[in-house]
Amino acid sequence: MPTAAYYSRPRPEMLAFVPAGARRVLDLGCGEGVFGASLKQQHGVEVWGIELDPVAAAAAAERLDHVLQGDVLERLADLPTTTFDCVVMNDILEHLTDPEALLRGVRGKLGPGGRVVASIPNVRHFPHLWQLVVHGRWDYTDEGILDRTHLRFFTRHSLTSTFQRCGYQLERCEGIHPTRSWRFRMVNLLTLGCWSEMRYLQYACVAAPIEQEAKNG
Repeated sequence: MPTAAYYSRPRPEMLAFVPAGARRVLDLGCGEGVFGASLKQQHGVEVWGIELDPVAAAAAAERLDHVLQGDVLERLADLPTTTFDCVVMNDILEHLTDPEALLRGVRGKLGPGGRVVASIPNVRHFPHLWQLVVHGRWDYTDEGILDRTHLRFFTRHSLTSTFQRCGYQLERCEGIHPTRSWRFRMVNLLTLGCWSEMRYLQYACVAAPIEQEAKNG
């Protein structure tokens, strides 16, 4: 079962990735709405949310403007089209059996100039690979890279390919939450920086629909 704090992560590091001009934001997997509440407080935006867990959704409804409870792919159909300036997916794609269906589905919900913002765990994170390669361990946990509810695993290359297949161009893809492991620093030095992508626990991404970009250009 998720910990008590599982649905209430504030995710302040992701606030800077939401476009400054966004006025209506859709937060998928919004948990208790803490991240969306921060957006509302700091930028005065209107925030909608979808959350599977009914208790978390009820808490989010007290903080956000509109909240739908249920499966994100099913409830997506209940949202208006071409409405949102930004769709946020903080650590949700890895929980889905078909993350590409969600990425394709939200395209029709984005208004002109709309963007998708996502944080995605990096399965190449060095501490995780150290446990796998050196100790032969692949142990599922309540949270983290091997969260037992994760159904998909991504590297920087695979997440880039996933967005491209779904008709998006990645405008930003930055590593966040770097490891402080001395082992990583040593190995990365010995490999002349070839393992630099293993430094980060997650990637933060901003993506634009390719067709939209072509029209704007």
